Amino acid sequence: MRIQILVAAMNQKDHNLLKKLNIRSDVIVGNQCGYDSVEHFEYNGKAATYLNFNEKGVGLNRNNTLMRADGDICLFSDDDMVYMNDYVENAFLHYPNADVIIFNLFEKNPTRYVIKKPMKVGYFNFLRYGTARVAVKLKSIRENGIYFNQCFGGGTEHCHGEDNLFLAECLKKGLKIYAVPDFIASLTEERKSSWNIGYGEKYLIDQGILYKTMSRRWYKILCLQDAIRHRKTYDVRWWTAYHMMVEK
Repeated sequence: MRIQILVAAMNQKDHNLLKKLNIRSDVIVGNQCGYDSVEHFEYNGKAATYLNFNEKGVGLNRNNTLMRADGDICLFSDDDMVYMNDYVENAFLHYPNADVIIFNLFEKNPTRYVIKKPMKVGYFNFLRYGTARVAVKLKSIRENGIYFNQCFGGGTEHCHGEDNLFLAECLKKGLKIYAVPDFIASLTEERKSSWNIGYGEKYLIDQGILYKTMSRRWYKILCLQDAIRHRKTYDVRWWTAYHMMVEK
């Protein structure tokens, strides 16, 4: 079982990122920068590739690495992580029918949902997980034509949601998704989010567009549950947040 890490990064001027991430497997780095080139080299006895492209958009970046991936299991990574354990292969051996497995990320100040016991992931709980904790069987993703929506996420018109749409597409195509309590990496928390500038009007409009892209049939219900569930987070009252989401 060959593991390959697919990293979304920006403005890397050398290969030091691989040491910083503690890379111990094959790796492809999508480096959005000011020039175009492709570098193939060996790192700690493993195959490494840098895709240096003069472009922006996290969905496009992840697709660039995903299209060129050739591992059995691929992990999606950001540039502010440090891999700490080798649980990934064991998890897929333990769940041989899994197409996608979601792991925990260690944070000094936790903001993400912490998986405390193994569970199946479905339509009622997939929205809590981001891409950087996801590992996939490449064959399952390829055979079902699943890629990232390039209109969503940092560097695009709609500031977030490419990870939600990716997992939603996996569910629509019938892929089996599991969440396990293993921690695979820690976050260095060294930079601010590239997309989150608060929970005001722009965020809420994008959230509504995200839900409508996800399901034209159910998007109003998705907007309603979101507005109520996050009523203490948003900058406006929940019914105002709901109307902002559904009216765009």
